[in-house]
Amino acid sequence: MSRRFPRWTVALPVALVLGLAGCGSAAPAGSAAATPAGGAERAKEVTVFAAASLTGAFTALGQHFEAAHPGTSVKFNFGSSATLAQQIAQGAPADVFAAASPATMKTVTDASLASSPTTFVRNKLQIAVPSDNPAKVDELKDLADPKVKVALCAEQVPCGAAAVKALGAAGLKVKPVTLEQDVKATLTKVELGEVDAALVYRTDVIASAGKVQGIAFPEADKAINDYPIAALAKAPAGELAQQFVGLVLSPQGRDVLTKAGFEAP
Repeated sequence: MSRRFPRWTVALPVALVLGLAGCGSAAPAGSAAATPAGGAERAKEVTVFAAASLTGAFTALGQHFEAAHPGTSVKFNFGSSATLAQQIAQGAPADVFAAASPATMKTVTDASLASSPTTFVRNKLQIAVPSDNPAKVDELKDLADPKVKVALCAEQVPCGAAAVKALGAAGLKVKPVTLEQDVKATLTKVELGEVDAALVYRTDVIASAGKVQGIAFPEADKAINDYPIAALAKAPAGELAQQFVGLVLSPQGRDVLTKAGFEAP
């Protein structure tokens, strides 16, 4: 919007105008004169919606990104991929979506809000038990014992869909005492000792830093989740979104994700 100045300003003596121009007073914040030539740009933000199981790895990648892009901040929204996909479809402002399954990414691509997502990692389930394993769980079939209190992710979220697939491959029926909305909430039930076991991702067991034990089981190989990532079509920070996706797909990104327990696609 153009700004109107009082008529008397045009009558100022030239010497006074030149004197004002040469003085050391700061220009108004956000004005062109306030930013030196070649200086840092005004702070920018890139918003990343990501599956809860990516919390640790993506937080580390966000720090790398900010270090490589001074003045830029990375804002994360971690949660159930299914919930995040619905939020994006309903118009939530986001730049990048990293999902824990192709099915949840499809919600976004079907709405023409992203195209050509790339699978960047894979993840598999483990049985998580408290460090002292009070129920003496050793294998998947132990979860079918009605005396064992089990937590699972809700079936509509990726970790829950994977659990259903793994249990089906083993021919087991398990009655959980709770169904949680994301994998972090499911793992917390084990960490607090509220359940004897849960099916969570291997990466979440690693991230627990010894708070739980992880037990591998063969049926997990039949329920591996592929993780796709995409810059969103209506990303408010489109260029930064592409750059963040580039970091995730880079050797540096792969190194961070591998250390967190994810597998290459």
